[in-house]
Amino acid sequence: MPKSLFEKVWSAHAVRTLANGQTQLLIGTHLIHEVTSPQAFGMLRDLGLKVAMPHRTFATVDHIVPTDRQTEPFSDPLADQMIKELRKNCADHGITYFDLGSGKQGIVHMVGPEQGITQPGTTIACGDSHTSTHGAFGAIAFGIGSSQVRDVLATQTIALSPLKVRRINVTGRLRPGVYAKDVILHIIRILGVNGGTGFAYEYGGEVFDRFSMEERMTVCNMSIEGGARVGYVNPDETTFAYLKGRPYAPTGKAWDEAVVHWRSVASDPGCKYDDVVTMRSEDIAPTVTWGINPGQGISIEETVPNPAHAASPDERTSIEEALAYMKLAPGAPIAGTKIDVAFLGSCTNARLSDFKEVARYLSGRRVAPGVKAIAVPGSQLVSAVCAELGIDRIFRDAGFDWREAGCSMCLAMNTDKLVGDQVCASSSNRNFKGRQGSPTGRTLLMSPVMVAAAAVTGAVADAREVFAVNAQN
Repeated sequence: MPKSLFEKVWSAHAVRTLANGQTQLLIGTHLIHEVTSPQAFGMLRDLGLKVAMPHRTFATVDHIVPTDRQTEPFSDPLADQMIKELRKNCADHGITYFDLGSGKQGIVHMVGPEQGITQPGTTIACGDSHTSTHGAFGAIAFGIGSSQVRDVLATQTIALSPLKVRRINVTGRLRPGVYAKDVILHIIRILGVNGGTGFAYEYGGEVFDRFSMEERMTVCNMSIEGGARVGYVNPDETTFAYLKGRPYAPTGKAWDEAVVHWRSVASDPGCKYDDVVTMRSEDIAPTVTWGINPGQGISIEETVPNPAHAASPDERTSIEEALAYMKLAPGAPIAGTKIDVAFLGSCTNARLSDFKEVARYLSGRRVAPGVKAIAVPGSQLVSAVCAELGIDRIFRDAGFDWREAGCSMCLAMNTDKLVGDQVCASSSNRNFKGRQGSPTGRTLLMSPVMVAAAAVTGAVADAREVFAVNAQN
């Protein structure tokens, strides 16, 4: 009987069905970082337990690490303590750790793919909600809490309830100036921030067939913002080409055998889905969030919603709350909204392709007066390649502050924070109240090229017009 990738991978990793109906699931790869792991290791010590399978766990530092100066000791004593604790825990338990001096450190969801640790047909868990990123490779990947991090460390398994599967097809070809970030913001806008509750999202269609691995990662990354626990793309030649030659990828005969297996885990033609949604690429435009959740987005050509036109009392209340917080007028165009900060980074959009694409248009431009612009590579490897190609110089010459690798202003656990009610054009994944470090800070999510357009004009702008994207593409 034809099966989906989700069914195949889930059943292959199922240890047993528990009395409450949950599955005890083997975790093929466990990724950890400095913020959610200390408590888990502490619980292991209290229980007198060791890490069951240290060879399946990989660590890096990203969330709280400073991006302006990474020389130790850090000025923030908590950050300094956390990195020392992670270093000690990894050494004590024999866990591979990509430390600051390794040249391989970075955001955990970038390090896994870069190193070839992230592979198709496996289960991947990490104490971070955006673990869904790794689903781009045809893995079942999800975020877990600290108590579950403890469980995985101690047993290499966790208890989870099976998910339904929704297939999301995006047909056709994206127009110039429309990117993977616009695709996922559009999907969340249409299906809602709770639309994926209880689901794994399988992405497909011509758009995903043409997407690079980095574009697929961007979409899978934000599956969680649409309420889904998992988002994935079936592995194909693009997947295999990306992984070939990576440090942890198989080699020789083992590579050939791995590819045969990876092909076999893709969803079978004619498999059954719990739901199928089809969207047309021509309906997707550069998208910007105007509110306080990722589903409150509109195209750059549209106006901010008017609560008077809401379809229900609950929707009206939601719109009113968002407009009050964002200080936006009902019916006003989103284009022209003044910004104070431009942030290019995060596990959603801080990959080499993101910086390459922005550099194409940023060269010879200058950040608008009064705008603070920062660019934060997602990993040391990305930073190194950007330096080799001169991309970092293009950003610096334009007036961007070029930083070291880390999560930075996405969640503002270091010193990269908004101040007061500053408005930030951000390539990150969440626009919740206070997300970027200030309880009154305001976040507008958009693609990296749209962030660059806002940075050089000082306001939300259509990058297709600012950079003549149509002409250049």
